Amino acid sequence: MGFGFQPESAAARSKRPRLVSLAWACFFVAASAACAAAPLRLASISHHHHHRLRHRHHTAGQPRLRSTEALVLDATHHKVLFARRADVQVPIASITKLMTTLVVAEARQPLDQRLEITPADRCASSRLAIGTRLTRAQLFHLALMSSENRAAHALCRNYPGGLGACVQAMNAKARALGMTRTHFVEPTGLSSEDVSTPEDLAKLVMAVAHNPALRQYTTSRGYIIRSGRRMVAYHNTDSLVSRRSWHIIVQKTGFTDAAGHCLVIEALIDHRTVVMVLLNSWGKYTRVADARRARQWTEAQFSRHAVRQQVASRA
Repeated sequence: MGFGFQPESAAARSKRPRLVSLAWACFFVAASAACAAAPLRLASISHHHHHRLRHRHHTAGQPRLRSTEALVLDATHHKVLFARRADVQVPIASITKLMTTLVVAEARQPLDQRLEITPADRCASSRLAIGTRLTRAQLFHLALMSSENRAAHALCRNYPGGLGACVQAMNAKARALGMTRTHFVEPTGLSSEDVSTPEDLAKLVMAVAHNPALRQYTTSRGYIIRSGRRMVAYHNTDSLVSRRSWHIIVQKTGFTDAAGHCLVIEALIDHRTVVMVLLNSWGKYTRVADARRARQWTEAQFSRHAVRQQVASRA
């Protein structure tokens, strides 16, 4: 018997349309599912999407700060809450003035003594005209509140032994405070050779906080002085000092092209003393936004810690 073609039965012919219809239906269902899933698969392998997910995972549980170097320290409990490149030595711009004024203040020279802004102070950009005479207290005020370069330079120049002795005392004070990666070459911070780290600057901020006069000057909102024949109004370079929601003890801003925008703060947050060091931020307002983000994140950390303590006490 050969294997010839066998005629199809009527029953088989009646089943074939149903089978074909079923096959096409399955095909369309599978195709529709594939089309719906395709955008998700494409998005999942997108390089940009993958980078965003990886970045989000990397920063999970951390404040989303734009500053290149940063430190958030719970000074009350001597605990580092957040650190980013906190041991990296970088230019610090006018944060330098905290050390300048601290060293000059510790020399205990008369605060009411009038000092003159001379051509020797011209190296620094300033709104103070050459020939302006102000008291040492006024120069402290302007150097810390408004980051007045000539005010800081004049304070250092009139230090016992002169400018060189003042800078030498600044470096000696840094060593005494344990600021091992800090070095100063001049008193204003305009030089990129004035360098430090977030870890070191936290120590400086806490040292300045022990001086009531310096604390007051750094957090002053505004001040008017006479420079030559005109009255000059100064304002604090840190807008946060005017916010009632902030209890700032010490603050200082800074900016140069080499250092970027910088901000250091000691503040009371949830009844604890917290030090924030934010260096090389992207923009003038970003450092303030970083401070807000760091505060919100810190408050959240304190709240979670309080909840854990309550749970542990009930266990």
